[in-house]
Amino acid sequence: MITGGAGFIGSHFVGLIRKKYPHQPLVILDKLTYAGNLRNLKEVLNTPHTEFIRGDITDYKGTRRAMKDCAGLINFAAETHVDRSLKEPAPFINSNYVGTYNLLELARELHLESFIQISTDEVYGPCLEGAFNEEDSLKPTNPYAASKAAADLLCRAYWQSYQVPVTIVRSTNNYGPRQYPEKFIPTMIGKGIKNEPLPIYGDGKHIRDWIFVEDNCQAILLVWEKGMPGEIYNVGSDGQRENLNVAELILERLERSNELISHVPDRPGHDRRYALKWSKIKALGWQPRTSFDDGLKNTVKWYMDNPHWWV
Repeated sequence: MITGGAGFIGSHFVGLIRKKYPHQPLVILDKLTYAGNLRNLKEVLNTPHTEFIRGDITDYKGTRRAMKDCAGLINFAAETHVDRSLKEPAPFINSNYVGTYNLLELARELHLESFIQISTDEVYGPCLEGAFNEEDSLKPTNPYAASKAAADLLCRAYWQSYQVPVTIVRSTNNYGPRQYPEKFIPTMIGKGIKNEPLPIYGDGKHIRDWIFVEDNCQAILLVWEKGMPGEIYNVGSDGQRENLNVAELILERLERSNELISHVPDRPGHDRRYALKWSKIKALGWQPRTSFDDGLKNTVKWYMDNPHWWV
């Protein structure tokens, strides 16, 4: 079963699974909140052996009914936007922590053969120099990151205590087609297309490592196929860029002036830099295939061709 399968990363992963394993029985569970959209799944919903169930992972009984015949689980379901978590932390604790607890309990009860927990590089907190490896301590600085870190620790506890076969994947910042407009890159693209000011927090020197969503999904699939229970796998791309530079590249693609860039007050708990070491996933045979320039070109074109997504 894939939870959160109608969201941005989850839907790309569902498409990948369906292409590689067309006869694999697949259950997709999604609450269809503001960031989940059945349009993301239009190419797979009518394929054989595919079932979509609208449901919430915080609903234990409903989730159990959906999981009853499943052998494995990949959990993409989460509240993910830092700004929203700063305004209202409760949904993040409920979905990201309590929801993961429910899934772990069900995995234990139903004796699942595999459980992949999709996490984030933000659990490590800011990395001012060097890069974090999988065993570095967790120092989250905002409610979103803290809720994901708590879920990761619970996953590790269930592996140690109950041998629930959980594997954790921590990825850097994803971008690509169909990402919800509240995220940084689609926000910049949408504002640029409309010739509106592009809001940049603070001085714009915050650094993120960007990975194209399809590359990330290939990494997650490899972990599902070859990863070891109890392990954590960082997924990075060595594609670190300042937010200001990303905005400038988007404006260049759109043939807009950099004068559209508008610096706004920084948000609380805004981590200065993220960076991951990803030698473990590389040892499994993975590395990113899409350069940032190519991925950004692809993404900008998709948003230009699909104005209904952000208007």
